[in-house]
Amino acid sequence: MTGYVYTIAGGKGGVGKTTTAINVAVSLQDAGHDVVVVDADLGMANLGAMLDVDHEPSLHQVLAGKAAVSDAIIEGPGGITVVPGERNLEAFADADPAKLRKVVKALSTAYEIVLIDTGAGLSHETTVPLGLADGVLLVTTADEVAIGDTIKTAQLAERIDGDVVGAVLTRADDDTNVSEVADKLDMEMLAVVPEDQDATRDEPLIINGPDSYAAEAYRRLASTLEEIYEANTEGGVTPEQEFEPSATTDTDEESPEESESSDGEDDDEDDEEGVFGLFN
Repeated sequence: MTGYVYTIAGGKGGVGKTTTAINVAVSLQDAGHDVVVVDADLGMANLGAMLDVDHEPSLHQVLAGKAAVSDAIIEGPGGITVVPGERNLEAFADADPAKLRKVVKALSTAYEIVLIDTGAGLSHETTVPLGLADGVLLVTTADEVAIGDTIKTAQLAERIDGDVVGAVLTRADDDTNVSEVADKLDMEMLAVVPEDQDATRDEPLIINGPDSYAAEAYRRLASTLEEIYEANTEGGVTPEQEFEPSATTDTDEESPEESESSDGEDDDEDDEEGVFGLFN
């Protein structure tokens, strides 16, 4: 049985998608799960920089067909596994978002939970992860533009049969009307992360500022996502394999199992075609 895939999304930049992905990952790892975070923000990849992780090859090179997934993984803080991207324009131009499907499929055979960190806006690269997810978690602030972009992202996820499990409201303060934001989004609010001036800016917050209100909010969010994961996997999953340094998981190659058609895999292909059809 393959692992569970969460896509962390939201139409507006700067709302805290990467911060959410990082802290949820560390919390789930602390809870005993084997977690990998994928930096699918291909245009502005910053997961590695936020974690002070510098690694080659990157996800971009995997998506360009120049490296295997197994070579792009590295251990990050808190024991999580990270698949970082890179920020240079040439790498972005060479990366093919369509190959993300095989990357995620490979990772989900080796990890219990895969978290996909996405970029802002609605484009091929930000939409593909919505169709790959078992559950989509939307991140927003109380800003009207952010709320509007989050609603658009939810509508797009629905069009490609994505399952939005709920939303996270970040940077909340005493003046934030949480109920009003939830009503506008028309979805369950899974967590409210306060604007915490005492919290460190060093990530992961769960490790570097564990006693902050924001860290506690992320821990509670992770517990909720753990419950969703366990409810949808009958108590959890066991990875089928482990990545080894010499493992071959080139996204251009198909294993014998992949070459055999099945209803499930055909559905995946249809989903991917549906994603790209939205922009044609």
